[in-house]
Amino acid sequence: MNAWLWGSMGFGGAELLALFTHFMLLSLLAVGGAIATVPEMHRFVVVRQGWLDDAQFTNCVALAQAAPGPNVLFVAVIGLQVGGLAGVVAAMAGTLLPSTTLALMASRWGEQRREARAVRAFTAGMAPLTLGLLLSTGWILLEPTRSHWIAVPLLVAATLWLMLRTRLSPLWMLGAGAVAGAAGWV
Repeated sequence: MNAWLWGSMGFGGAELLALFTHFMLLSLLAVGGAIATVPEMHRFVVVRQGWLDDAQFTNCVALAQAAPGPNVLFVAVIGLQVGGLAGVVAAMAGTLLPSTTLALMASRWGEQRREARAVRAFTAGMAPLTLGLLLSTGWILLEPTRSHWIAVPLLVAATLWLMLRTRLSPLWMLGAGAVAGAAGWV
């Protein structure tokens, strides 16, 4: 029972507070969703704290992304892996409370001023920022596949080509990626 509550690493109050506050700060940078903060979560959880290794971190994100439900589920899986149920609460509360509050306030303010030039400029400026954050997330998630540097870019290029040139469902590309991973090709 104690391992479920505190995790296998013996997480205490100081670690939970560090997890909560770091994820809380990251939630304010989550332009494009929580997935855009994966590189900084990786740096904190893997590089700085050493709570997980690269493969464990990537598995947490992959497991949550494969499951049906909201995109933010990977935060709960990371929290569970590093701190048990208390880690889930700390990670999810840190991620959801500030960004939800800010999003509610900003959307109400922006709706009243949606035609203002500054609001339109801000909205247009968020697109490249979001794209950059998502590209850095992809780069971090590729870390465990560095030994397959030929297969991975080919798979990414083929997926991109198919998405741009055909009307195939993206599920076929996800399936191809799953088969390649299960076969050990990437």
